[in-house]
Formats: sequence, C-alpha cells, structure tokens
Amino acid sequence: MLLAIDTATRIAGIALYDQDGLHAEQMWRTRNNHTVELMPYIVRACEQQGLAPSALQVIGVSLGPGSFTGLRVGLSIAKGLALALSIPLLGVSTLDATAYAHSHEVLPVCAVLPAGRGRWCTALYQTIDGDWQRRSDYALISTGGLIASLKEPTLICGEIDMHLVEALRTAAPKNAVIASPAFAARRAGYLAELAWRRFASGEHDDVTSLIPIYLQRA
Repeated sequence: MLLAIDTATRIAGIALYDQDGLHAEQMWRTRNNHTVELMPYIVRACEQQGLAPSALQVIGVSLGPGSFTGLRVGLSIAKGLALALSIPLLGVSTLDATAYAHSHEVLPVCAVLPAGRGRWCTALYQTIDGDWQRRSDYALISTGGLIASLKEPTLICGEIDMHLVEALRTAAPKNAVIASPAFAARRAGYLAELAWRRFASGEHDDVTSLIPIYLQRA
C-alpha cells in the first residue's frame, strides 16, 4: 500500500493506493495547520481501511512548488515514515499531479498554483502523439505573464481564485478555458497514482537528499 501526502498549499490531502487502485482519499482546506492536522488524517485513513503501519510499502509526497512551510511539513513526515518503516520514498511535482487529472484533455493544460502577491506557479502539459508530457519548465509568473503565455485555447486548472478567473475572462476570453472549482481541484489520488507508477517501475528517491521544488526565495 502506498501512502500519498500533499501539503504543498492550503489545499492538503492524503490517499492510500495500491495495485488495485485507490482505497481512500481525503482532501481539506487548511489555514497553515499542516503540522497539527496531517497525522490525524493519516491515522484515521489507515484505521478506516484496517491497515497497520507495517502494511505501508511506499510513501509518495508532493515536492512543490508550493508554500515553504507546507512543503517542509509534508516532506519531513514523509521522510520520517519512510525511515521508520524502512520503505521507499517517491517525490512528485505538485504541478504534475494537478495537471495529470486532465491527461485525457484534448486541449493543452496549464496547471496553476498561487504564489502570493499576484504571482502564480505554472507549467504547461499536453498529450502529443499519445504521450502525456510537460511542455514547459516550471515557472513563477505574474497574472499578466500567465495571460500573455496563452497562445491558443488552453484548459486552466488548479487553485484558481476569482481574481484570476476575472482577469482571464476579461483579457483572454478565447484562449482561457477555465475548469470549474470541483473539476480543477488537486486530488491526492492523482499524486498517489503517479508515485505508484514510479514504484511499480522500480524507482525510488534518496530519503536524505530529496528536497522540495522552490521557485522563489524565502
């Protein structure tokens, strides 16, 4: 069983996943209380599934980009569990997990996370010749920069607030296809699926050297 942990932003989540698919998933909006909230959610999910800690085979964790505190909390707990249980640890980009939910979308997909002060962490994805792939580097850009980057009709997903929605609808009505809040939400189940694929392929990350993806300085 794989435990996925996502504390990259104020939308936090966990999931339990194995070769049979998704067993449990929880997501919640937190006010920077990741440290207090995360372990009770993990314990509750394992208890609901009748799982002892020894049943966990691997930990998947969101690496960011995201908030400094949130990422450190999630990665610290993920590393602690991996070391205590002597199981592999696998990191997954937060933007990759956000976009992966839309991997069957015909349009290009732009995953978005808030970075504060009118800035956004973004990356562009698309299926090309049957291969889902990231088409751009992870970027930290302003709202204006995001609008300028939309050269064709593109699905926008992720943590999109109403200010961004209004700006996109005003400045890029033809190219910004905005996912609904429920459809755009980042789910830990997709993080778990990406991490499980890596695990099934025999991959793992070094517990001591794995670090978050930061696009800005503290």
